[in-house]
Amino acid sequence: MGPMQETPLPVLVHVCVTCRREGDDPEAPRQGSRLRDALVGLLPDGMTLQPVECLGNCKRSCTVALSAQGSWTYVFGDLTAESGPDVVTGARLLAHSTDGLMPWRGRPEPFKRSMIARIPPIQPLKDAAE
Repeated sequence: MGPMQETPLPVLVHVCVTCRREGDDPEAPRQGSRLRDALVGLLPDGMTLQPVECLGNCKRSCTVALSAQGSWTYVFGDLTAESGPDVVTGARLLAHSTDGLMPWRGRPEPFKRSMIARIPPIQPLKDAAE
């Protein structure tokens, strides 16, 4: 594994609470909502849980997005209400990244095969004089 960030970056964990799978009982609690509930007791200090109404990945739900200042944002799908420990592992990898990228080594299996997108960090505009 590459160099690790000594002080972990604060990671924002977005969880789509409206995610449900085709065939799920529409009256039952949704997978995403259940994943959010599981994460409440799992996320360590420095990580913030942010429920969202939709991440636009309905065909591959349940969906989570992980982001941190100066890092890439990662969107993962095909998760379940039981994916909480994998989400925490992925968020820890991002929190300790020194280059803003989540390392491949150490990713839980679902995070190796279920990445939907990797979105570049917002860069400040360069001064025109530079």
